[in-house]
Amino acid sequence: MNMQTANVMAPPPPKTLEEMRLPTVMMRDIVLKTMFRKNVDMVTELSKAICLPIPVTQELVDLARTQRLLEATGTLNANNGNEMGYQLTEQGKARALDALAQSEYFGAMPVPLDVYREQVKRQSVRNIQVTRDQLTGAMGHLVLPDSLLDHLGPAVSAGRSILMYGPPGNGKSSISNGIRDALGDMVYVPRAIEYAGQVITVYDPIVHSAAEEEADDPNSLRRTTRFDMRYVKCERPTVITGGELSLDMLDLVYNPTARTYQAPLQLKSTGGIFIVDDLGRQAEPPQSLVNRWIVPLEESKDILALQSGEKFEVPFDTLVIFSTNFHPNEIFDQAALRRIFFKIKIDGPNQENFLKIFAMVAKKRKMPLDEATLVHLLKVRYPEIDNIYANYQPIFLIDQMISICEFEGIPYQMSPDLIDRAWANMFVKDEHIVK
Repeated sequence: MNMQTANVMAPPPPKTLEEMRLPTVMMRDIVLKTMFRKNVDMVTELSKAICLPIPVTQELVDLARTQRLLEATGTLNANNGNEMGYQLTEQGKARALDALAQSEYFGAMPVPLDVYREQVKRQSVRNIQVTRDQLTGAMGHLVLPDSLLDHLGPAVSAGRSILMYGPPGNGKSSISNGIRDALGDMVYVPRAIEYAGQVITVYDPIVHSAAEEEADDPNSLRRTTRFDMRYVKCERPTVITGGELSLDMLDLVYNPTARTYQAPLQLKSTGGIFIVDDLGRQAEPPQSLVNRWIVPLEESKDILALQSGEKFEVPFDTLVIFSTNFHPNEIFDQAALRRIFFKIKIDGPNQENFLKIFAMVAKKRKMPLDEATLVHLLKVRYPEIDNIYANYQPIFLIDQMISICEFEGIPYQMSPDLIDRAWANMFVKDEHIVK
């Protein structure tokens, strides 16, 4: 696996309130809302809840105390090293409720958009150099011609856009997933970012796979913070969309109840891969979808809009992979095609590779190979479809024969008769059905 984690510089934790670069009132209100909603009363608990170092959290608590929004409870918690407890004053509760009415957001302090931009540069998908061995290792389960890796390697290392096209059933989706596995390192994803006082949540457990947390040494005198805890250390993200993709899925999602925003899919995939599978099957024409990506692909920035209509720029650092069963000239004009950096045709296997895949699947499924059956398949059946092989066919045919054997109560085996029965299910005969 690609061991490049060390190359990604971790976001340093802020040391003072001044380093936060967030509006002070916003930070103070998040502290009040978090204490109110989570019922935390000690600085160590609060620092975990808002994901800030203890000294910075203490600064915010002291600030709220001078404004008479918090008060010390006067009791020391013996279980927590005689730590002082704090509670909201009546004025503090009123302020917390008022702040919650403006935005329900509480918990992890957001990262200002400008600070996040700096982290995106540190962990850019364009900084990765993928070697032939890494790519081969990630796609070892696929039988691919060498010439395909010759094209894929430079495309992935460039971190630009890729269009994969060709007949269905030849592993375009599997190749996309293999590219994701070849990246192999970690990035830091913010729990939320802030722009113009608005909070946009980014970390999404459905999209992001968090790394296992490294346990701190219980014997060490002080807890060490290795990086800014407002981020989650994750595998490089992969967003896969298919026929369901619509243009509005690429806009900020506003939650009117919580009065917060959720990042769109392409922002969640920053530092990773965005796969548009089955291009041409969406409700919107492919040309419109690609037009939406033109500025981001060319300028490495995307433009999003708030509810107020105000537009702002966010970094666009994503390897976009378009995958389609159509010929590119059928679905794009030349201007759009020119903007997609790499165009790679994924063809069906030749007969030799088809047999390799067939043997590999048979071995995996514990299905003994039979020479007479293979000769029948290649000499009788495939000429019916002009000897056009596809990667999905060996799995389909072998699984069909397994189902028949299990139904008939016989050991796994292949024969010309079983291949014919399996073949009949792979293609539907053209015929007129009287309604």
